[in-house]
Amino acid sequence: MSSRSNQNSIDYNYPVKLADGVYWVGYHDPESSLHCNPYIIIDGNEAVLVDGGSRPDFPNVMMKILQTGIHPSSIKAMVFHHYDPDLCAGIPNFEDIIGREDLMIISDYQNNAFIRHYSVASRIFSLEQMNHEYVFSSGRRLTFHNTPYAHSSGSFVTFDNVAKVLFSSDLFGSFGRDWDLYFEYHRECQTCSDYENCPRQKPSCPVNDMMKFHQSIMPSNRSLKMALEIMAEIPFDMIAPQHGSVIRGAERIIFVFQKLSNLEKVGVDSLLGERTYQSIGNIKTLMERLVQNGPNS
Repeated sequence: MSSRSNQNSIDYNYPVKLADGVYWVGYHDPESSLHCNPYIIIDGNEAVLVDGGSRPDFPNVMMKILQTGIHPSSIKAMVFHHYDPDLCAGIPNFEDIIGREDLMIISDYQNNAFIRHYSVASRIFSLEQMNHEYVFSSGRRLTFHNTPYAHSSGSFVTFDNVAKVLFSSDLFGSFGRDWDLYFEYHRECQTCSDYENCPRQKPSCPVNDMMKFHQSIMPSNRSLKMALEIMAEIPFDMIAPQHGSVIRGAERIIFVFQKLSNLEKVGVDSLLGERTYQSIGNIKTLMERLVQNGPNS
């Protein structure tokens, strides 16, 4: 299942074309365990930036955008899937270089309450205001699909109906220093019973890196499974996450969907297990104590 030799031929100093008009414009840091993936979608003389990235990464991201051959002013909109600084902190830099008075920032309204603290010049639009889509002048469409609490309340994913790429934000992301742009695994991984101790004695496991990421980042089993159900209805051919590696090919997509849909001990569920809130709290005891002490104590 591995095509590592093809991956080794990728020059990460340049943008990488993933599909029709879709480019990875990220920064490859071999010392970082949390890899970030900004993307740009180019359609003629019009472009949309997806999850542009942090301030430290901005010079590398902008250099790659220029290497695609477009002028920064061609960027008409920036999509941010949530409000974390690894996506949004570079917004003022992009606004300065793009220089458009009509530059749009698009996100869920719950994210925009925080994103406005990064932006100094752009018009900020909610998904509802956009009717959950962005339409290029050619008719190419980006559609936005809410995936609440995966991992923030305003999380969503973006689907490019021409390239058939699903920009999945934190979903299908992963931790790990042993990074490649494209997700690969070995045949043995399909039946492995212990991803933390590789029987092939590999120092890292991309499957384990992905599962650990979701157990750490996603709030709960139910929020993750709900997001996967929403994504399964979208006719994509490729998954482009904001962290980790791009996933392409039916076999790989089916494999990761199966692994994540069966994943347990996600978020708070790893702490609670089978317990309910009644069995872990002392709220009733607290209230009784406060009442006994009196209202002014």
